[in-house]
Amino acid sequence: MRDGGRLSAAIEVLTEVEARRRPVRLALKAWGDGARYAGAKDRAWVSGLVLDVLRKRRSLAWRMGDDGVRAAALCALRVLWNWPVERVAEAAADAPHGPGPLSEAERTALVQPRDLADAPPPVRGDYPDWLEPSLSRAFGDAAPLEGAALAERAPVDLRINTLKTDPEHALKALAPLHAEPTGVLPTAVRIPAPDPTQRGGAVETIPAFSKGWFEVQDLASQIAASAAGEIAGRQVLDLCAGGGGKTLALAAMMGATGQIYAYDSDARRLADTVRRADRAGVRNLQVRSPVYPDPLKGLAGRMDVVFIDAPCTGTGSWRRHPDTKWRLTPEALARRIADQDAVLDQATQFVKPGGRMVYVTCSILPEEDEDRVAALLQRRTDFKVLPATSNDRLRRHLTAEGYLRLSPYSSATDGFFVAVLEHTS
Repeated sequence: MRDGGRLSAAIEVLTEVEARRRPVRLALKAWGDGARYAGAKDRAWVSGLVLDVLRKRRSLAWRMGDDGVRAAALCALRVLWNWPVERVAEAAADAPHGPGPLSEAERTALVQPRDLADAPPPVRGDYPDWLEPSLSRAFGDAAPLEGAALAERAPVDLRINTLKTDPEHALKALAPLHAEPTGVLPTAVRIPAPDPTQRGGAVETIPAFSKGWFEVQDLASQIAASAAGEIAGRQVLDLCAGGGGKTLALAAMMGATGQIYAYDSDARRLADTVRRADRAGVRNLQVRSPVYPDPLKGLAGRMDVVFIDAPCTGTGSWRRHPDTKWRLTPEALARRIADQDAVLDQATQFVKPGGRMVYVTCSILPEEDEDRVAALLQRRTDFKVLPATSNDRLRRHLTAEGYLRLSPYSSATDGFFVAVLEHTS
């Protein structure tokens, strides 16, 4: 495909996403299914531009003085991909496949895009206006900087599975993908974000991946799992296990000792857990599926650690799922808050006296984070907050209350919140 055809395809997908509020993954798949002529590089190009536009939708519109998806796509090529104006103009005017020649207003805006310095904070940070009070509360004057960092492309982080290998051998296996240690956790390595027009290296193509040597897992998610502390030989319940990513991280920390239980209220989300655990060499896992009656029978009051990767809005993962920030509504946030209160209340019944509860969200909104912990502590006076980390490299990310707040701007990770509570009764 020529650049004009690619640009038209990206505008088509963006129109579908905005007009029908369709998840970008589905919109891209629908376009790909109908564009059999498009090669792998074409698909990477279109997908890259669509996601980059969605990450910076508001700031691109501001720079162009035009809220349309066409203007945003043109501006992304100029500002984010550093194309000269004439190359953008050639792609747009490429008959018959381009979206049409530049208007005089478009050319003027591309030659000298508006400066973001005078834009309101939600525009500079590329987030919805209604979230401004929440982000200001979480980050103060740095909210636009945090939002802007959440609008950048994300790297690929991997967790080295110590049940199968060690960091030295894993890094040698990952050399073709240019993975490097993060310097935060010894088992965490990072592959830089690819160039906008290129496909990133596929981790699954590395033979050691099939052997279970490493898993794709954001550094913040790995840090959250590490907040469980010393759990070798302990009884651990992963109450919202989902696909099992943190379950596997916790199991590796346990070193094939003790017992880890994985549960999720949606049985479908547990479908891959057993397969992934087998590949990772986990031998101390019990999957408790809700397809059976009373799936958590026998666990009440027995757990040393209950890990809660709570359902949330996912605001901390906007770099990876940029369309979700434009579909998020106050009503959806309210539903998630209710879910979080329910799962916290459920979790308390499984923590034994002296045991700990680790509450985690991939959200940057205080309503889902410290507010939920504060509300729980009002309901349950037999729990107290402990510092969420003892890692010297991470202490600066602790809040005054002892919670851990991570974000792309402050910690070069996805946005995460971690609270550790001890059952004192």
